Amino acid sequence: MSFRQERTSNSPSLGYTEAGGSPAPAGPDGTPGKGTGPVFLLATLACLAALAATYFVFVRTTTGQFIDESALVEAVAMSGTAGKAATKLLDWLPALSVVISTVVVLFVTILRRRWAAAGIALAACVGANVATQILKDLVPVRPYRGVETLELNSLPSGHTTMAASAAAAVFLMVSPRWRPLAGFLGGSFAVATGVSTLINQWHRPADVVAAFLVVGAFMLPAGWLIIRTGPRWNVWDGFGEHWAAARLWLALPVLAGLASAALAGYSLLQTASGAGQDGSTTTYFWAGTALIVVAGYLATVAGIWLFGHAARRRRAPLR
Repeated sequence: MSFRQERTSNSPSLGYTEAGGSPAPAGPDGTPGKGTGPVFLLATLACLAALAATYFVFVRTTTGQFIDESALVEAVAMSGTAGKAATKLLDWLPALSVVISTVVVLFVTILRRRWAAAGIALAACVGANVATQILKDLVPVRPYRGVETLELNSLPSGHTTMAASAAAAVFLMVSPRWRPLAGFLGGSFAVATGVSTLINQWHRPADVVAAFLVVGAFMLPAGWLIIRTGPRWNVWDGFGEHWAAARLWLALPVLAGLASAALAGYSLLQTASGAGQDGSTTTYFWAGTALIVVAGYLATVAGIWLFGHAARRRRAPLR
C-alpha cells in the first residue's frame, strides 16, 4: 500500500464535498439539518398558534380592539416629515422588494447553481402573499365591541407580507455565513415597512404582527427543505468565522427589541396611571410601534439562531 493510499484509508469521513472539490465540514451524522425537523415543525406551529391568538385578542376582544385602534388613531400625530418618508417607502416598496430579492436570488441561483433552493424559496414567498390575501377575504369583519372602528378586515398587512417574504427569500438563498447579516438587514426592512403602514394609517399594529407570522409559517418549512436538499453549501464554522456571521447581528435586534419592550411597558403604565393625559396623545402609537419592532426582531433573532443551528457542521475528530 502506498503512502497516499494509507492516508486515504485512515482518514475520517468529512461528509459532503463543496463546489470546487474542497471537503465540507461534517457533523456526526454528516447531514445538514438532520434531527432539526421537529424544531422547525414546532416553530411553524408556534407561528400558526400566535397568528390565531393575535386575531382573537386584537380583533375579537374589546381591550385588544381598543389598543389596536388607539394606535391607529394616534398615528395622525406622526404626520409630517415622518409621514412623508413613510409614504415614499410604501410607494417604492413593491418595486424595491421585487428588485432586491430578484437580484440576489438570481445572482445566487445562476452563479452558485442553487436551482432547487430558488424554487422552494420562490414558492414559499408566493404562498405567503397569496395566503395573506385569502385571509383578508376569509377572516370575518371586526365585530362591534364598543370601540369605534372600521368593520372591514385588514389583517394581515399585505405590504408587510411582501417586504418580509422578500427579505426571507434572500435569507434562505444566501450561504449560512451571510445569513446573520441578511437576517438583520431583512428584518429591519420588514420592521420599517410595518411601522410605515401604521404611520400612514394603512394598518393597525396587529395587522403587521399577523403578516410576520404568516411569512414565518411558510418560510420555516421552506428553509428546512432548502437545508436538507442543499447539503453541499449549507455549512459553516459558526458565529464569528466571518464578519457577516458576527454575533453583532444577533445583538443589535435583541437590544432593539428590549428597548422597544421597555418603551411599550412605560407607555402603557403611563396610560394606566393616568399620567400625561393632558400632554402626549401618542401613548398607544408608541406601544403599537414597539409591538411591531419586538415581533419583527424576535422573529429575526429566532430565525438566525435556528438556521445557524441547523446548518452548522463540525469536522469529525481524528481517530
